[in-house]
Amino acid sequence: MQGLALDHLVLTVADIERTCRFYVDGLGMERRAFAKERVALHFGGQKINLHPASAPIAPHARRPTPGSADLCFLTATPVADVAAELAGRGIDIVEGPVDRSGAQGPLRSIYCYDPDGNLIEIANRR
Repeated sequence: MQGLALDHLVLTVADIERTCRFYVDGLGMERRAFAKERVALHFGGQKINLHPASAPIAPHARRPTPGSADLCFLTATPVADVAAELAGRGIDIVEGPVDRSGAQGPLRSIYCYDPDGNLIEIANRR
């Protein structure tokens, strides 16, 4: 098999509405409904499907748990500007800006938590 790209990922969340507010209002993603009242968050050519922890959608991970993910999102906006925007929305930056290593090279990153406690890294390619 030759891998091409990541099409989507799934987050198990405690509260879909609260999660959508964070990702839409805080990170600028777009909420979209699909297939029998399911919800996804879109950004660029990617999407995150949301599964409620109280009723995960089969098939699912063996132990779907809110707050167990560690995600990195790339942005063209300087991370210092993103940090200021997030702080203005009451979202705490827990680390950064710091230098990190990404899939395609060096990154400059900041970190925060989403409502479920997932670690969110927001980065610029360097």
